[in-house]
Amino acid sequence: MNHEVSTPEVGYRGATACVAAGITYRQLDYWARTGLVEPGIKGATGSGSQRLYGFRDILVLKIVKRLLDTGVSLQNIRTAVEHLRGRGVSDLESMTLMSDGVSIYECESADQIVDLLAGGQGVFGIAISRVWTEVEGSLAVLQAEASDDGLTSGHDELSERRKRKGA
Repeated sequence: MNHEVSTPEVGYRGATACVAAGITYRQLDYWARTGLVEPGIKGATGSGSQRLYGFRDILVLKIVKRLLDTGVSLQNIRTAVEHLRGRGVSDLESMTLMSDGVSIYECESADQIVDLLAGGQGVFGIAISRVWTEVEGSLAVLQAEASDDGLTSGHDELSERRKRKGA
């Protein structure tokens, strides 16, 4: 049974997405205009129109911010974001991204992480499940918008799905 058909799609305005992802509005605007992370719910349609970002968009924004903070180039981040776009939501939650500050590696198992560490180079990891939890916590206290511009609860369909799963 598909519950998403009758429920309006929920999104978060740019200012809310910035707070939840820990980025500036200038970064958000630039990344949207250059196609790095575009709003998945509603794009800007002219002066004064509001972009609406979904949970997955905000998750990716926060991951981009973490990668930038560690010195990864925007060009390499763009490649990683393209890869993440092709993955399902459940795939994302179980993924860990590793980087040596230049390249970005996707690790789906502890063995892959150990192999990277065995190379002797300095690497850092981003457990997407932890970023997921942080974004959910931030959005739980922020206001969401329905795609038809009507107000709705502070939870989107991904949060509701996790609740139904008992996670």
